[in-house]
Amino acid sequence: MKNDFKDIRAYRVGGLLPVTDFLILFPLLQLLAWRRAKSLKLEFLGDKKVIEKDIQHGAFFITNHRDIVMDAAWLSYLLRTRYFIRPFMGVGNNLFAKPWIEHFMRFNRCFAVKRGVGAHAQLENSKELSAYIRQLRDQGKSIWLAQREGRAKDSNDLTQASVLHMLTMGEGDLYENIKALNICPVSISYEFDPCDYLKAAEMQLKRDNPKWRKSKRDDVISMKTGINGYKGRVVYRLTPSINPEIDAMLAEHPEYREQSNHDQLQHICDLIDRHIHLGYELFERGTEFDKYIESRLALIDIPNKDEVFLREKLYEMYRFPEINYRKAKEMCN
Repeated sequence: MKNDFKDIRAYRVGGLLPVTDFLILFPLLQLLAWRRAKSLKLEFLGDKKVIEKDIQHGAFFITNHRDIVMDAAWLSYLLRTRYFIRPFMGVGNNLFAKPWIEHFMRFNRCFAVKRGVGAHAQLENSKELSAYIRQLRDQGKSIWLAQREGRAKDSNDLTQASVLHMLTMGEGDLYENIKALNICPVSISYEFDPCDYLKAAEMQLKRDNPKWRKSKRDDVISMKTGINGYKGRVVYRLTPSINPEIDAMLAEHPEYREQSNHDQLQHICDLIDRHIHLGYELFERGTEFDKYIESRLALIDIPNKDEVFLREKLYEMYRFPEINYRKAKEMCN
């Protein structure tokens, strides 16, 4: 890569990548799947052959975001072992808590999404990142990025327009720039979220003090908990490229091309969200689930612990996928 991208780019390791993948990283991910998940599956929403054709020459995988590390790691593992695709992955530089973590992640095709800077610096960072991503796509590389900055703690997975705005910076028609990315949304479903009690605690801390912010130590704890915690059944569901739907949408509504940038981006967000919501795996929750929620509530140790609020937030994060799935189904009928 050009030196212009030295602060954000992933390391290029060439022929070493297959060796590290199959001798070091992927055996570790397989071990985590055996020990920390009841099952790990890659499935498809729609015609499998169409989706495989969509990703043949590289795709931009946008997913909902549950876990800091495992969302991208297991998707990379599943795509690599089945299709020999190893996407480049965008991660917040706030996760580079220690130098060895940064080097390890960059070595494994992670590039940095800079956060926590001023408005002017953020604009320049976004322009640089947008150019870097376009360069990767021009080379036919696949990319993974979460649909929003940070995880949706309540599991109400909605794509942030600011993410798409960053991806489409530069000249040209917005819709054509989006189509050039070849966005293929992916739904990630965990039967159990190891970080659910941490997310609930964060929601109360933020409620009680709007200025509260997570520390680097909190990020490390979430990373460790997400990696080591039990997830039950895990399903990654690939959905088709949104490009045909963009064409159909513009054919039906040519006036969309004259709308504001914000409105245009929102149409794309809605398409991505519908794919992700329809791709959810909905898990049956038996009578034992109430006991599970109480066991997670017991793990929360924060000042002025509000058990009524926390219990509702724990239930909420498991309800939202089904709520959004139902809404998406109704829109398709």
